[in-house]
Amino acid sequence: MRDTIFALSSGLPPAGIAVLRISGPAACNALVALAGKLPPPRRATVARLIDPRDGIALDQALLLWFPGPASVTGEDLAELHLHGGRAVVAAVLDALGRVQGLRAATAGEFTRRAFENGRIDLVEAEGLADLLAAETEGQRQSALALAEGALGRQVEVWQTKLLRVSAQVEAALDFSDEADVGEGAAYRDILVEMVEALEALLTSPPAERLKDGVRVVLAGPPNSGKSSLFNRLIDRDGAIVSEIAGTTRDRIEAPVVISGIPLLMIDTAGLREATEDAIEAIGIARTGEAIAAADIILWLGVASLAPEGAIIVAAKADLGGQRKGLPVSVMTGEGIEPLKQAILAHAKALLPKLGALALNARHRAILSDVHTELSAASTNEDPLITAEHLRRTRTKLDAITGKSGVEDMLDALFGAFCIGK
Repeated sequence: MRDTIFALSSGLPPAGIAVLRISGPAACNALVALAGKLPPPRRATVARLIDPRDGIALDQALLLWFPGPASVTGEDLAELHLHGGRAVVAAVLDALGRVQGLRAATAGEFTRRAFENGRIDLVEAEGLADLLAAETEGQRQSALALAEGALGRQVEVWQTKLLRVSAQVEAALDFSDEADVGEGAAYRDILVEMVEALEALLTSPPAERLKDGVRVVLAGPPNSGKSSLFNRLIDRDGAIVSEIAGTTRDRIEAPVVISGIPLLMIDTAGLREATEDAIEAIGIARTGEAIAAADIILWLGVASLAPEGAIIVAAKADLGGQRKGLPVSVMTGEGIEPLKQAILAHAKALLPKLGALALNARHRAILSDVHTELSAASTNEDPLITAEHLRRTRTKLDAITGKSGVEDMLDALFGAFCIGK
């Protein structure tokens, strides 16, 4: 028989209410042991909780009973809604730990059971993990779309179409001498339509930019004001500022959220053609790497030397002089707000739209393979080879939702959840 698990599912006490969750075949025994009764299913019931060891009252609580499989975990599940004091929670947890057949849950075990029992698919579990970690509105909406099954439903639509196409291809193989089987134009149109839909999805902004932030790299020659501007943009002293050229030897990264947009600000070593300092040379090389990987570049040097697409910043505007670019002064604050707005305008174009489906790296890797298989299937004239491409496509789509080929990543995913989730 499978273990019955329990854990505090709400935040750490003290709190107004504490929710303890129990899931497994002995959940009903735990309710009877502490409350003396099993409440009606799905009906909140007030009960006095008693320590079964000595009969001492623990709390006046609200009980909820969800018989499986129609529960969030797919098995018998109970919830105890307690007063949220530390002593109350500790006493009830201690009492549950002494009920035969119960043990404390490990991180993510409730969600893993929901997945294993078919209550959610892998994509929904990933969305739930993202939802728990969301810090911005964009992250929340993107995670909610996954958690509510947006990608899973799309995969189901594709699988249904693929099964229909596969049946037509098999018919072409089995009855190739029959005149009414057709030339396959209809199913090829379906495959082409799916390929185009995949291309649009694969070229849309990735979910990682919502999590990691849009990479904004400050670059330019030594002593051009990069570190001072970096500190002003992140609103703290993240980089050492000095009049000595070459003070910044390495990349300095700082995540920041401006107007709800996640950004990763990156200060870099000053660029110059030659240096005899080996450490500075390494820093310059890393600056080149940062520029190559940047989503947005703030260029604080001569405009004619700026990387393509960079935002030209005429830093130290308080010192005077006429230079091409947006005048900015860290000392007076001139141009700081317009610069932020320019960064945000570029960043918004690189992020998924609010509520839109955003693919993570795992989804993109699988769907890229699906795109390759479908492209081959849509152009191949041999029904036997087409059928094999379609079979591979269906298997790969099953990996999206966790029906196949994902055992190696399940521990890592659910282990990242908090205990009680």
